[in-house]
Amino acid sequence: MSANADVAAVLYEIGEILTIKDDRFRSRAYLLAAQRITSLTEDIHKVKERGELDKIPGVGKSISATITEILDTGESKVLEELRESLPPGVRQLMELEGIGPKNAMRLVEELKIGSIDDLEKAAKEGRLRELKGFGEKKEQNILQSIGDYRNKQTRFLLGAVLPVVDDMLAWIKDSPAILKAEVAGSYRRKRETIGDLDLLVASNDPDAASQRFVEMPPVDRVVSHGATKSTVFLKGHMQVDCRVVPPEAYGAALQYFTGSKEHNVKLRGISVKLGYKLNEYGLFMREGDVLVASETEEEIYAKLGMSWIPPEMRENRGEIEAAMEHKLPKLVELDQMKGDLHCHSKWSEGTMTLREVAEKALGLGLEYVAITDHSKSLGIAHGLDEKRLSEQAKEIEAVNREVKGVTLLKGIECDVKADGSMDLPDSSLRDLDFVVASIHSGFKNDEETMTNRMIAAMHNEYVSTIGHPTGRIIQKRKPYSINLDRVLEEAAKQRVSMEINAYPERLDLDDVSSRKAIEAGVTVTIGTDAHALNQMEFLPLGVSVARRAWLTAKDVVNTRSVKELVKLRRG
Repeated sequence: MSANADVAAVLYEIGEILTIKDDRFRSRAYLLAAQRITSLTEDIHKVKERGELDKIPGVGKSISATITEILDTGESKVLEELRESLPPGVRQLMELEGIGPKNAMRLVEELKIGSIDDLEKAAKEGRLRELKGFGEKKEQNILQSIGDYRNKQTRFLLGAVLPVVDDMLAWIKDSPAILKAEVAGSYRRKRETIGDLDLLVASNDPDAASQRFVEMPPVDRVVSHGATKSTVFLKGHMQVDCRVVPPEAYGAALQYFTGSKEHNVKLRGISVKLGYKLNEYGLFMREGDVLVASETEEEIYAKLGMSWIPPEMRENRGEIEAAMEHKLPKLVELDQMKGDLHCHSKWSEGTMTLREVAEKALGLGLEYVAITDHSKSLGIAHGLDEKRLSEQAKEIEAVNREVKGVTLLKGIECDVKADGSMDLPDSSLRDLDFVVASIHSGFKNDEETMTNRMIAAMHNEYVSTIGHPTGRIIQKRKPYSINLDRVLEEAAKQRVSMEINAYPERLDLDDVSSRKAIEAGVTVTIGTDAHALNQMEFLPLGVSVARRAWLTAKDVVNTRSVKELVKLRRG
């Protein structure tokens, strides 16, 4: 739904510029409308055709008119006028982590900085510290943010790439010339961010296969076009390389283009020791160049004396040694997920009713969903106090009676206050099925403070899991400082889980930290953190993190039934 994304991007930019101008009321209205458009589950053109734009929550007549203009002309006069009113460079500087609207304006007006390149030069020359509040440490943080920003321009969130790949494979496979097709590389390994996409195609008609590739609707520019290799850029600046191989070499190519560099180097070293050579065309005897295996990945790994290694594990983190001993773990599978343990509704800042959540869960094949709306301290999210939480519980019971085949669990995403205490009293928490304890403030506190705060939260007997434990937003906000080893040690003692938040911008805990958790004896929960119905489809992203972390079904709480889940509840 690119139209939805395009409209939301314009509304977001209008909201951000209004923030600069300190027009907080209008800014909040546009930012909220942008969030609602992002969460739409249908093409916004259809909503416009029905004349129902102003029925979208948060979209009034004024914003509705702006959306109509964007859809009709591709432009917005409101945005154009706001852009013209800003000094050059302000919007670009705001792209950097740690630089808000006011500081961006100060840098432009007081130091005459007009671009990120200007800012980098000024920081390296030590000129930023001339501004009040900008010391040497701030300069170093800004230089780090600039590096992160430039890396961000070449990498895309896994969650954003998934629908692109689905559409691409559907297009490619809808051709008689294509026998097999798969995207390899970091995408197949399910890295949290993706650079270029590596499309691998098996075909006996390479000319027809490559022609089909370059004719894809999202292609913006063809860089090269050949029978065996072509490169294009899609709209949005994503590069895709397509390699066409004969069916008999497909397994070798898939293995070669999937593993990380470190995984492949180690694998080739082992093949040499065994008297083979391994490349994208197959596994060959070094003497005589006799082909040994090439059609499937399984036969290549088998000839090297290994079990087949799941793509998510191919990072040279011990998987090759485990495969040689045939001791690879049986990784958790998506179809083993019985529930979603972090979901918001209209009771706080979500866009869906409880009944809609239940019906969506049924469609996804889930047995349960934990309704975990925000608690009262998060006023901006219309958090629940004790009274509203009790009222919500009654509605959950009613939906459970009406919608058969799925159970809505009574839960809360409870704010962890500065002292580590919970935002709601135990008298409210004890009646819930599931409590997610999350930190939403004080991100700049030191490691000792943040660690003690999280540990204190885990000592509340009603806490089930720690939500998005490091607080990071991929490509936007770094994790806050915590001593994860201490946190995990205490979590194991208190029998509190750690969450893998499946929201594409979070994926927190990450794969490395999730593996640490399991090694420390801590289970994980997976929650989509969904605020809209389509976001409940993020569960596979969380499962991908779990698989990269070598997790099995017993490590993930979501694989339990409702009855088993209740037994795990402390108190």
